[in-house]
Amino acid sequence: MTLYDRIASIYDPWSRSVTEDVDFYVEQALAAAEPVVELAVGTGRIAIPVARAGVHVIGVDSSPGMLAVARAAAEEAGVADLVDLRVGDLREPPVPERVDLVICPFRSLLHMRTEAEKLTALRAARGLLVEDGRFVFDVFAPSREDIAETHGRWLEREPGIFERADWDEGSRTLSLSVRSYAADTTFGLHWLSAPEWLQLLDEAGLEVEALHGWFDGRPYETDEDMVFVTRRR
Repeated sequence: MTLYDRIASIYDPWSRSVTEDVDFYVEQALAAAEPVVELAVGTGRIAIPVARAGVHVIGVDSSPGMLAVARAAAEEAGVADLVDLRVGDLREPPVPERVDLVICPFRSLLHMRTEAEKLTALRAARGLLVEDGRFVFDVFAPSREDIAETHGRWLEREPGIFERADWDEGSRTLSLSVRSYAADTTFGLHWLSAPEWLQLLDEAGLEVEALHGWFDGRPYETDEDMVFVTRRR
């Protein structure tokens, strides 16, 4: 059982307010040849809107529980024939196809604990791309204000669903706990600065076409959020 299996039943209620990235990734998918690959697809929060737009998605996730929720949601949305869900690790995705676009939304690369693991994941994403294909993902680095406001406090993210952030600036690690009456889990996120990501991307053979500070396309200017649009070299 993965850490996300433990909260698969409450993941969608917990993340229901996270909608700002959906249109961005749908637009990326519409501009690419099919199919597109989504790494860390989860419950289909992005994949199902992409499929509703008529684009075939191959979704990879290490959590069978999350994929079961995604499969049911795809059926309910009437797009099951456009959503191909596969259990696997984003460092070694079970995708023999080569595609025009790979996406990894919602800061999922931060689950990689070390720079070496992150580089492995970036190289794996590059390996899925056709020549000149694109890899698009988002990550973050917290501000001092965000750390001060949330550290060590249980906050009600959604009705009946609480989360707690325990930050370690020395190791640049966030331990995030989620709980409700029905489920709970704790997982770690490990952040890097923008220059460090740029270095890893260069080592992975990915050229950065754009670095946005948000999903509306604003340029990155030491913001917390980083949205990378890269292309296979």
